[in-house]
Amino acid sequence: QVQLVESGGGLVQPGASLRLSCTVSGFSLDMSTIGWIRQAPGKEREWVSCISSSDGGTDYTDSVKGRFTLSRDNAKNTHYLQMDSLKPEDTAVYYCAAGAIFYGRRTADYYYWGQGTQVTVSS
Repeated sequence: QVQLVESGGGLVQPGASLRLSCTVSGFSLDMSTIGWIRQAPGKEREWVSCISSSDGGTDYTDSVKGRFTLSRDNAKNTHYLQMDSLKPEDTAVYYCAAGAIFYGRRTADYYYWGQGTQVTVSS
């Protein structure tokens, strides 16, 4: 069965960096895209970024472009979200997820979800 596990969250000050990891176990044909989605307290889930499982192409929401970078290590079955210049508005639970929609930008595009990791940016 497919399983995704996030790690790397924590409490940091504005301007700091964090790298989130998502380790993927198992395989499904409907895992064309690995996405990162976040949910701030009291708000709906927000799509942040995604990477194509086939060609490695990436996409980002405007608010994180230039600050967040996706990468992957195929040998470790691990995807990374490097977050630089963190802002208080980045505070949220971050989830990695997998789905069949190529470069999907909606939460409904994703079928498999990790448990989430908390990122808190505060002075």
